[in-house]
Amino acid sequence: MARIQASPALARLRILDLTRVRAGPTCVRQFADFGADVIKVETPGDEDLGGARDGSDFQNLHRNKRSITLDLKAPAGRDIFRRLVATADVVVENYRPDVKDRLGIDYASLRAINPRIILASISGFGQDGPYRDRPGFDQIAQGLCGIMSVTGFPGQGPLRAGAAVADVTAGLLAALGIMTALLEREVSGEGQWVQSNLLQAGITLLDFQAARYTMDGQVPPQVGNDHPTSMPTSAYRTADGHINVAASGSVMWMRLCEAIGRPELADDPRFRRADDRAANRAALAAEIESALQTRPSAEWVSRLNDAGVPCGPIYRMDEVFADPQVKHLGAAAPVNHPRLGTLNILNQAVRLSRTPAALATATPERGEHTDEVLREIGVTEAEIALLRGGRVIL
Repeated sequence: MARIQASPALARLRILDLTRVRAGPTCVRQFADFGADVIKVETPGDEDLGGARDGSDFQNLHRNKRSITLDLKAPAGRDIFRRLVATADVVVENYRPDVKDRLGIDYASLRAINPRIILASISGFGQDGPYRDRPGFDQIAQGLCGIMSVTGFPGQGPLRAGAAVADVTAGLLAALGIMTALLEREVSGEGQWVQSNLLQAGITLLDFQAARYTMDGQVPPQVGNDHPTSMPTSAYRTADGHINVAASGSVMWMRLCEAIGRPELADDPRFRRADDRAANRAALAAEIESALQTRPSAEWVSRLNDAGVPCGPIYRMDEVFADPQVKHLGAAAPVNHPRLGTLNILNQAVRLSRTPAALATATPERGEHTDEVLREIGVTEAEIALLRGGRVIL
């Protein structure tokens, strides 16, 4: 059966996907959604997915792919993989660094088969160094990179971000690195080894918070919902909940004072300059909230936006996907699974005007395309039977 392409944008690329959990699949999903022929290589043994295959997480991460089973620990399995590498553009893996060496799928070995191959390796802490062999998990990286030290309220201890931010960022950085290597390959004709890791991804995500230390020696504290430096930017209490307001800068600050009916605050010596507002943030919040608690959140969101003051509601997840702008953007989209029916999963967030991404196919069943892919690289029916008999494939 002909492969259904999600998009023509990257249809010329073949990606061999050895990834699992989140960071690696996040990387590969960028290519699958734009039409690359992504071949997910899965073990023929007992499934160990870190979560149910039919669950929302797995279905969201692995759409638009083909799946084969292949035992890379078996010599025959590694031989088949090498034949696949000869036809591929990119291999993506997120094993511990030493595993690919043991399996013979390190960059030097892959390059000997296909000099144009790009190997992308995503790890917890890097491919070398004192933490090389440590297992990497998102929350461990959040602690090591400093995210947890600046998240949460003062005096209440460290707090993890409410999503797998290090995993996702490491995956997206790897995808960006792969695209850079693919562009460079058009000039040199050669592949290269792309690396990202959760630890440095977290530091990258901290951005200005990390630069405050590297440039100025400041150790950023926890400030709860407040912006670390630009006030008033925080979550403020209203008559029926909270809203976010971001009124940093003198123009926005004066607009806010007028919109909440407190123009005199603009001339208050405690709040006159940006540094004053940051230094007196608790008093500033009390003054703002005394005004905001007179009306419900929806009314303030409308009023402040009309006044040109950036603000917005603070949603639960059900409210997020009921929001008219979120619906307009198509942040969730349906895909048809032949066994599970219609699933609503997260849509690709990057838009291209001429060759857009699509949710063309649901996450495949394990090994669904094994025979199809093997035939494409010249494996005979007799060889397939031998591989299946030896449990190299399912």
